[in-house]
Amino acid sequence: MSFFLLCGIDTTRSITEISTCVQYSEPLMQLMASLPSDEKVVLVGHSFGGLSLAIVMDKFPETISVSVFLSAFMPDTKHSPSFVLDKFGSNMAPEAWMGTEFEPYGSDSSGLSMFFSHEFMKLGLYQLSAVEDLELGLLLKRPGSLFMNDLSKMKNFSDEGYGCVPRAYIVCKEDRAIPEEFQKWMINNYPANLLKEMEQTDHMPMLCKPQQLCDHFIEIAYKFD
Repeated sequence: MSFFLLCGIDTTRSITEISTCVQYSEPLMQLMASLPSDEKVVLVGHSFGGLSLAIVMDKFPETISVSVFLSAFMPDTKHSPSFVLDKFGSNMAPEAWMGTEFEPYGSDSSGLSMFFSHEFMKLGLYQLSAVEDLELGLLLKRPGSLFMNDLSKMKNFSDEGYGCVPRAYIVCKEDRAIPEEFQKWMINNYPANLLKEMEQTDHMPMLCKPQQLCDHFIEIAYKFD
């Protein structure tokens, strides 16, 4: 039996209390460890959640029937876990962040937090979503991090763990945060087992096109069940 597991939001700690991507992914790691041995799940990771998927896939490959990367960063097994983020950062002009705030944190200032600006959320994340969803997002937004320094020091994800779990990728074609071109570069860099594309969809497909996204999830789940 398979079911969908989407990473939620943990409000118990602020980003300045979290120094590594593994720590950031701990709620999902704990849930995966609690599953019955005969249970398999369909994991869905959105945006930076693709790195959390990879961490969990590497540790619990036998418990996952398929992982779905939803307009998400998708690493490979040949390079450092930070590789796709390094490529993304080198292609992202500073002005494209539209005033997003970046601040160092941690005892050695090796961490870097990011706090999306109103303009970036409106024009870069939610540009095709309902204004009500944008307003709710603005109310709920909190600082986050890409953990690039930490990920650059992690060992590569393994072929025996991460690499052996089937992967599906859903491309959001009007995504301005992780543009279609970069999504397809990641797929070419590390081909997925299944590719889906969503037209006229911004970075928030669960809000922009929820029914179409749900249909894709169901189709993927049945295909890899």
